[in-house]
Amino acid sequence: MSDDDNSPISAREARRLFAGLKAAPALVLAVSGGPDSVALMWLAARWQRSLARGPQLSVVTVDHGLRPEAAREAREVKRLAAELGLPHRTARWRGAKPKTGLPAAAREARYRLLAEAARAAGASHVLTAHTRDDQAETLLMRLLRGSGLAGLSAMAPLSERDGIVLARPLLDVPKSQLIATLRRAKVGFVDDPTNRDTAFTRPRLRALLPLLAAEGGDSRNLARLAARLARANAAVEVLADGAERFLRLRDRGDAPRAGVRSFEASAFAALPEEVRLRLLLRAINALGHEGPAELGKIETLVSALDEAMAASLRARAGRPALKQTLAGALISLAGGRIHIAPAPARRRTGR
Repeated sequence: MSDDDNSPISAREARRLFAGLKAAPALVLAVSGGPDSVALMWLAARWQRSLARGPQLSVVTVDHGLRPEAAREAREVKRLAAELGLPHRTARWRGAKPKTGLPAAAREARYRLLAEAARAAGASHVLTAHTRDDQAETLLMRLLRGSGLAGLSAMAPLSERDGIVLARPLLDVPKSQLIATLRRAKVGFVDDPTNRDTAFTRPRLRALLPLLAAEGGDSRNLARLAARLARANAAVEVLADGAERFLRLRDRGDAPRAGVRSFEASAFAALPEEVRLRLLLRAINALGHEGPAELGKIETLVSALDEAMAASLRARAGRPALKQTLAGALISLAGGRIHIAPAPARRRTGR
């Protein structure tokens, strides 16, 4: 992108942003009516018109039912989409809303509705308007929550959710450039007041960004850090893949049990701690039935396994040296092996 964060995005730059999506059969654009998503719609429509044969575009606005203005904003997006020659639909989040954890619940609902709209439209991708500013905020949020390397990688340009690819073509673009693009094109947009509501974490962090920028921690540097961490995370994932193959080779003579993952304890213990964490996380998430395991609990489990392995070497007893459940998986250490299997369902107590 241009080094000038306040310059409009040129047609040439837009072609580069969307180049990887040219072969997709159809794309859904997630457009709320704010400047970022309206710019996404305008840029994508201009890009599509420049192609002899490009993807079919459709626009979806998610109305969470949380603000009375949302219906009017969805109608405005529909009007803008019609001017650009794009079909539009509004997807509504119906039903009761949670009293706590509302941003996370709204985000889950939004992606679920967008994935449903993509399948209905025959689209392979949903495009969202996350910007470099959003990437910087996400990194800060996860840093303050103590995320590991994978979490600090922040958002990926491409990811998969519910069988649909989520694409973020504007992830390296500052919000200021999108606003400059719309102003030059004389395209209007709405201002969502929840983006400034300090009752939520992200707006509070957003207010801190100018102070961080004064110390060198601007969105460009924070996004660059996230990209570097993503690169390191990808390298560790390759190491974890190799470690899985290594452990399977060690078990060549032992037939694997269905629905169980098992590692030779001594070989597992010799691996780097970060690799061991990932192998356990993969196994527990694959076989557990209570949602993703928390990194902190996996770290505690690795420490417990290390202590149990040391104790079992001293005792040389036949009974399990460790047996515990985590995220719906049963982890045990016995006979020199670590076993991960689905945990028995919890008993429901009657009144």
